[in-house]
Amino acid sequence: MHKNIHTILGCDKNYNDSKIVVFGAPFDGTTSYRPGARFASSAIRNESYSIETYSPYQDKDLEDIYVFDGGDLELPFGNVQKVLEKIEKYVFKIIKDDKIPLMIGGEHLVTLGAVQGIVKKYKNLHIIHFDAHADLRDEYLGEKLSHATVIRRCWDLVGDDKIFQFGIRSGCREEIYWGKMHVKTCFFNFDNLNLIVERLKDKPVYLTVDLDVLDTSVFPGTGTPEAGGVTFNELLHALKKVSKLNIVGLDITELSPPLDITGASTALACKLLRELLLLIYK
Repeated sequence: MHKNIHTILGCDKNYNDSKIVVFGAPFDGTTSYRPGARFASSAIRNESYSIETYSPYQDKDLEDIYVFDGGDLELPFGNVQKVLEKIEKYVFKIIKDDKIPLMIGGEHLVTLGAVQGIVKKYKNLHIIHFDAHADLRDEYLGEKLSHATVIRRCWDLVGDDKIFQFGIRSGCREEIYWGKMHVKTCFFNFDNLNLIVERLKDKPVYLTVDLDVLDTSVFPGTGTPEAGGVTFNELLHALKKVSKLNIVGLDITELSPPLDITGASTALACKLLRELLLLIYK
């Protein structure tokens, strides 16, 4: 765990001193529509210098907290199982050292590797999932491991009534119907988030944010865009509520920088990352 030479703005502290570890998982090997999410973590690292370390939303500054940037994992394309194993091993090292991992995807399947590492320590893990897509298929085009099946595979690990989805507005009929029996879903928005936050008080929680939960008008740079999403301010307000919980790990996924030549989607992701770091730092 050596300091990365090129760090995300404000995330340049030593590993031993840090409470949060940021790292990239540059993988989009199962992307079914438009690839490019593998470039997200490096783009965020480069473009983070366009934002301030200070957040006027929270009156906090990244310069005042201890965050370590571990750089990007070297992940083998063409071997999905090996990718997940590498992420799992890295995340488990972080939580074993009593730190919080914040992973930057990559496609959403990388979340499974992180959850596999976290459940080794936190057996009663609950998952909060912000997304446009349910990701609850049991298989997609014959594959069990896919960005379209990632939350179903996480359910394999944590079981019924442990996964809470928000912002969902897309999915096949079978997965939506299956989800009604096994997970808790709030379609289109964050309306009942307060109730879930109260319910999960004192429980270990993993937060996964697929950035396509945002509306395409503010976040076009993603592999599978879905109209009808939330605004940046709505997402930030929801994250403030979730940050009150015992967040033991989290990720942001599905930024695809090549798909937004304006760079606005990457700039949004950088700002959201800053707010997340300041929110979960205890």
